Amino acid sequence: MSHAEPDTRPGFRITGWHVLAGVVGFFAVVIAVDVVFTVLAVRTFPGTVSVTPYEDGLLYNRKLARIAAQEELGWRAAAAAEPLAVSLEVRDRAGAPLSGLAVTGRLERPATEQDRKALTFREVSPGRYRAPAGGLSGAWDLTVEARDPAGRSLEAERRLTWP
Repeated sequence: MSHAEPDTRPGFRITGWHVLAGVVGFFAVVIAVDVVFTVLAVRTFPGTVSVTPYEDGLLYNRKLARIAAQEELGWRAAAAAEPLAVSLEVRDRAGAPLSGLAVTGRLERPATEQDRKALTFREVSPGRYRAPAGGLSGAWDLTVEARDPAGRSLEAERRLTWP
């Protein structure tokens, strides 16, 4: 029978210094990656949303005034997507159809500024207006403005979906 000699070579043992080096190394990598991402984010977006914030605020105040005037009129609009057109129905506070309006609008994709379409509506029956839109598919945002001969106006926005 042969007798095996015990291995007297010292083996690798994990000590407290190894654990400390691993933890410090891990957090050093995490902090370095965070610093790189933060620097890249700040360089690519300086935080400026508008170069004319004061003027934008004035335009917004005017829009709020138009909305308040529109609420006083009590006009309501309902839009629908038809196979090749957009239909719009405009009624006054009492629910009576509003005739003789000049109605314009535009269609645009919700997520992009491409494929904007200008619309010109014509009255097809009292209070009901229609604009040809062509063969559309998917979701579109409709913005319309209806103005009567006295200068009173209605602005409305709707999301329409075609199959």
